[in-house]
Formats: sequence, structure tokens, C-alpha cells
Amino acid sequence: MSDTDSVLFANEAFYRAFADGDAEAMGQVWSGRDDVTCLHPGWGPIFGRAEVIASWSAIFASAPVNGIDCLDPRARIHGDVAYVVCFEQLPGGRLAATNLFAREGTVWKMILHQAGPTAQGAGPASGPDRPTGSVH
Repeated sequence: MSDTDSVLFANEAFYRAFADGDAEAMGQVWSGRDDVTCLHPGWGPIFGRAEVIASWSAIFASAPVNGIDCLDPRARIHGDVAYVVCFEQLPGGRLAATNLFAREGTVWKMILHQAGPTAQGAGPASGPDRPTGSVH
């Protein structure tokens, strides 16, 4: 399996754990290191493995997930670090997400997840969904 395929597999495992509301599987996706970070939409940054895993447990306990799909995942690899940019399709709308992974031995483990609202739909960054004008 190529590194790109391995990173996309790790990303898929994250979304599978998310969709299933499976806290144990979510814990397996994340690195065992303490220097991980998560930014849920509308939340402040969460630092540290225990706090990150607790945040997912709280999300899963608060309400059933009721479906999430990862759309148009694109992986980029830089040595032992890789990221995936994708869209999260939820029943209430679409988010853009960045998932950062670090190679630990022969597997890729999540070290950062960040998701937030987006006006752009999944697909190439061109066409009618692409914002025009200056962004910054």
C-alpha cells in the first residue's frame, strides 16, 4: 500500500469511528502522544490526548451522530507528516476539514483535526462554488 493510500485509510478510519460514535475506535485513530490538538466547529482549541478523547466521548454521549460523510479527501505527504483536506457532509450542512497525521512506526496516527463552516462545496476549487475576490 502506498503512503498516500495509508494516509487515506487512516482518514477513513477516523470518519468511520465518528459515524459510528465509537469512542474506543476514535481513541485508536489518534496518536498516543500528548501533543495532539482538536478544533471542533464552534469550540476553542483542545490540547492534549486525554482532553481530545474526552471531547469525542462527550460528543458521542450528547446525541447520536446520525450520519457524516467524508467527501473529496486529498492527501499530501511531507516526510513523516501528512495531511488530508476534505469536506464533512453532516445532516445540518457541510464543513471543510483538515486532518493532520504523523507516521508512528508503520501506521499513520491523527495529531490534529480541525473543521469549520465553508461556503464551497466538495469538488475542484473552480467553477460556480469557488469564492471570488480577495479572501484575506
